[in-house]
Amino acid sequence: MNNIDKAKKLLAVFAHPDDESFICGGTLAKYASEGVDITLVSATRGEMGRRMGNPPYLNRESMAAAREMELRQACESLGIRQLLFLDIRDKTVEFSDEDSLTARIAALINEVDPDVVLTFHETLGGHPDHCAIGKATTNAFGRTGHRGALYFITFGDAMERPERYGYSRKDVIKIDVHVHLEAKLAAFRAHRCQTEIDEWVWLPTQEALVRLGRYEYFLKADREAPTRVLDDLF
Repeated sequence: MNNIDKAKKLLAVFAHPDDESFICGGTLAKYASEGVDITLVSATRGEMGRRMGNPPYLNRESMAAAREMELRQACESLGIRQLLFLDIRDKTVEFSDEDSLTARIAALINEVDPDVVLTFHETLGGHPDHCAIGKATTNAFGRTGHRGALYFITFGDAMERPERYGYSRKDVIKIDVHVHLEAKLAAFRAHRCQTEIDEWVWLPTQEALVRLGRYEYFLKADREAPTRVLDDLF
């Protein structure tokens, strides 16, 4: 993606602080470095996270504020300019009023007017919060009739073999993020309370970087849309 005449916009709608870093931090850092204006939406503040530091130093009362601070630091590492919260309680996104949540996200899509929207797949998201925010965002995108493109984030290198999930290679966008792995690692480390228990994150930087994959993978929401290239979301 070269010679951008005006800033492209990307809207990422996820469930928890750290989704952006752990799953697609390299891609976000890549596009931010190319001048893309990124808005990140976190449905919750992650206050029900099981990890509370190592050794534990957080509790349910202090967790939300700590994770918000960590997310803001991660955004700085990745180059994300705008962070918004929907202030839904962690682990309850699936119980939110579906129409109301869809309407809130549709309003954000209309306001931000993004070229690309990222969210979770409503059945492949893994965590119930992931699936719920993915479903609401997908519905909101459809409701707005937005001109941009919607993609689903995926985990690790699972989509090297998309046939296992009912997809084909033409449905998968494969982004090379190796140049941006240091930014991704910095974002991992910003989410301190969630990664302190993971010894590899805190190895010397060059040793830790080899644990991060070179590619991140995204599924096209509109499988019938023509794909110009399979290595660029824009």
